[in-house]
Amino acid sequence: MSTINTHKRTKIVATVGPATDDPALLVQMMNAGLSVVRLNASHGTRADLKRRLDLVRAAAAKANEVVGVLLDLSGPKIRIESFVHGSVKLVEGAVFVLDTAMDSKAGTIDGVGIAYKNLPNDVAAGDTLLLNDGQIILDVTKVEGTRIHTLVKVGGELSDRKGLNRQGGGISAPALSDKDREDIKFAADEKVDYLAVSFARDAADIKLARRLMRQAGGDARIVAKIERHEAITNLDAIIDASDVVMVARGDLGVEMGYAELTSLQKTIIHHTRSKHKVVITATQMMESMIHNPMPTRAEVSDVANAVMDGTDAVMLSAESATGRYPLKAVEAMAQVIQGAEKYQYGAARLRQREAGTVFEGTEEAIAMAVMYTANHMNVRAIVALTESGATTLWMSRLRTDIPIYAFTRNESTGRRVTLYRGVFPVMFDVAGDVSVAALYNAIFARLLELDLVSQDDLVIVTKGELSGVQGGTNSMQILKVNLS
Repeated sequence: MSTINTHKRTKIVATVGPATDDPALLVQMMNAGLSVVRLNASHGTRADLKRRLDLVRAAAAKANEVVGVLLDLSGPKIRIESFVHGSVKLVEGAVFVLDTAMDSKAGTIDGVGIAYKNLPNDVAAGDTLLLNDGQIILDVTKVEGTRIHTLVKVGGELSDRKGLNRQGGGISAPALSDKDREDIKFAADEKVDYLAVSFARDAADIKLARRLMRQAGGDARIVAKIERHEAITNLDAIIDASDVVMVARGDLGVEMGYAELTSLQKTIIHHTRSKHKVVITATQMMESMIHNPMPTRAEVSDVANAVMDGTDAVMLSAESATGRYPLKAVEAMAQVIQGAEKYQYGAARLRQREAGTVFEGTEEAIAMAVMYTANHMNVRAIVALTESGATTLWMSRLRTDIPIYAFTRNESTGRRVTLYRGVFPVMFDVAGDVSVAALYNAIFARLLELDLVSQDDLVIVTKGELSGVQGGTNSMQILKVNLS
């Protein structure tokens, strides 16, 4: 029986944490549609990351699923320090001081310490600071040495270690901290599939992360999280430098303003896909399911709209990491995806390239020819024999409801394509120098074994002339499944 669920094409990324430490639960989440697991380096120790990574890999083996792993770096998240009594209640019009010299546990109703020591140099009178994802708003009145004096514009409860943003961006902290550099080495040693760079400002931040990953001996693809004002200014260059882009709507909404967020999400998704890169939509997609077994109607619409915008993946954060219903959150997200895709693929099947554009190479040309043909014939499946997964990425940029199977012998390639919309990994290797007839027979046998096609179905197969050569896809054939 098939272990490949092709009922939805958009992938689900779910963060693991204390709520998912039960191996049996992880297996259920994978069977329910989880494709990529996110490890959040901002929480727990490196030993916790390693333990959860081992749990994920063991669960994937037990579930007989190919599951990718994304390590999300902490980045320069600006945070306040702690309060004597754990929290304070700020009221509108009160004076509140942020002081980089204050003891880390000495915060009171009058002020609190700041972990980022350079903050007084990054702000000035007239700036607006937002705490706890914008729930609390402070107007800066003056800066004196280590002390930033503010007036509370919007009050509320403020507790230990909450995040801080400057409205409009402009925080000078580097994208990669010393901790991030150590976490990159960990990711390389553990052969993690994707590395997410938090608070990237420009292409240089992405290139630095890639260089450090390669120097550490890792091959992880680099994810640029778009959550800074500066990242919007440098969006195209960041997309060009990265493999994947994440619309990180939490801090992005705080820095840019929530009124801008929907249009920014659509712009980022469109720009990323037009450059043939992968895009993830993240943050608060089903936030209410942290505490409730069902999503709100607004959350259903949010996920569905991201799917119809063309996102490759949607992501669960606290909903799965610390929430009460991690399995139900995955199941609900999968159902919403399927509903949105029914509408989407019923409306339009193929978006053509703009007139006058030139294919970047043979792989793109083959991929575009395959998708045009598949969408105009009664083709049941597309099979790409691939070393790197590149051809399937090109294919996944065009809208279709026909499943694309990445037949590969490389486990790392199989895990990588778990993030590509509409692409499903199939581990496949033909030993020795076989004839073309024997190769096709082996492909048919694997498809039939997994119950992905039936006898006499039409399939399209792409491959290269030389086995084992990356970037060598140069042919496509339309074949009728006929196992001899």
